[in-house]
Amino acid sequence: MAATRQIAIVLYPDVEVLDVAGPYEVLTTASRMALRADPLAPPPLAVHTVAAAAGPVRARAGLQMVADHGLADAPPAHWLLVPGGVVDQPLADAALQRWLAQRAALADGVASVCTGAFVLAAAGLLPPGTAVTTHWEDAADLQRAHPALRVQPAQRWIDAGRIVTSAGIGAGIDMALHLVARLHSRALAERTARQLDVAWTEPTGVASAHHGA
Repeated sequence: MAATRQIAIVLYPDVEVLDVAGPYEVLTTASRMALRADPLAPPPLAVHTVAAAAGPVRARAGLQMVADHGLADAPPAHWLLVPGGVVDQPLADAALQRWLAQRAALADGVASVCTGAFVLAAAGLLPPGTAVTTHWEDAADLQRAHPALRVQPAQRWIDAGRIVTSAGIGAGIDMALHLVARLHSRALAERTARQLDVAWTEPTGVASAHHGA
């Protein structure tokens, strides 16, 4: 039986609610759909949230979320996902950036939604020449801040192997469905999209062949 892939979603003050909730719902629904098909198999995906400290995190517009773990006690993860939002705090948080760099070195890959790409770049996780995307409104700023990147705002998501980035909220859901297809199967991604009533056809967005992570 395939092992469960652990996915950590990073929370921080003023994180965008749907940048967290969209991928979270996709990934957890995928496991629920897989268990319906084979109740004896381990869930293909498991998701936990991580913040500077475990406990409440006030998201953008005031909704309060609760992080499962702090940086110090977060379990290992196969994939790290950084949502977007107002990223001033994570960009100023050297401890978070060190944690991301250390955990990414041990992980299969990292992903971002929207302005989460700025956080990945600040942590040194986007090598020069990497094709990335972010929200159209922030693409020029990302290119100016990191001129060695190939920012492609017309792409809803880009799979560059160990790095997967996506544009705004809806694109984050598409990207999460792509991760389901990549980490498990296209059939499960399609079943998940149908369950969520999301129109998903896996649009072109792959920058380079992924590596089976």
